[in-house]
Amino acid sequence: MVKTVCFLLLSEYKMKADVYSISGSKTGEMVELSNDIFGSQISEHAIYLDVKAYLANQRQGTASSKTRSQVRGGGKKPWKQKGRGVARAGTTRSPVWVGGGRAFGPSPRDYRQKINKKIKSLARRSALADKIANKNFIVIEDFSIASGKTKEMASLLNNFDSYQKKNLFLVADYDNNTVRSAQNIPNLIITRADNFATYEMVNCKRLFIQKGAIARIEEVLS
Repeated sequence: MVKTVCFLLLSEYKMKADVYSISGSKTGEMVELSNDIFGSQISEHAIYLDVKAYLANQRQGTASSKTRSQVRGGGKKPWKQKGRGVARAGTTRSPVWVGGGRAFGPSPRDYRQKINKKIKSLARRSALADKIANKNFIVIEDFSIASGKTKEMASLLNNFDSYQKKNLFLVADYDNNTVRSAQNIPNLIITRADNFATYEMVNCKRLFIQKGAIARIEEVLS
């Protein structure tokens, strides 16, 4: 009975984080973060497996070259077998000839790798916990850039001294104008909180999460 009570108390424990405005100042509001997700134990191996699978799945696998049997021509023996004082040759499409086939060249293949759902979830929780542990995590108020202008998004990043860094914004829902305002800013990614990749989390220097997206993250990763 005592063990059960302790577990419930631990699972209900929540961390708190300050909420910032788009001007870069604290709003005075604090939001609760689930310790099971944002404060979970970091598994570097799970992050490695997920990132490796993500990068492998980005490969098109279309690299191709022709072998000696696929190169056109070369059916006739270039010269007789003996008497010329040169190396014997049976075709002009040998890999040692210019214009010949390629030995052990690439051929189209599928590089996709599958990863267990539990490992993927663990990797995403670990990436979130790592950002909090290294203080590269900012909870920002829910905002929308209605004009869709790049300068407004750039101004927001400058308010946090983060324009020159790699940034990842997690939002509750896509807003076309907000996404458009970020398209011309290098090293800035905006994605939905329920669909972020571990690689995006690891690859960014600073993580911004809209206040309304926290519930979405806890719902997906719980």
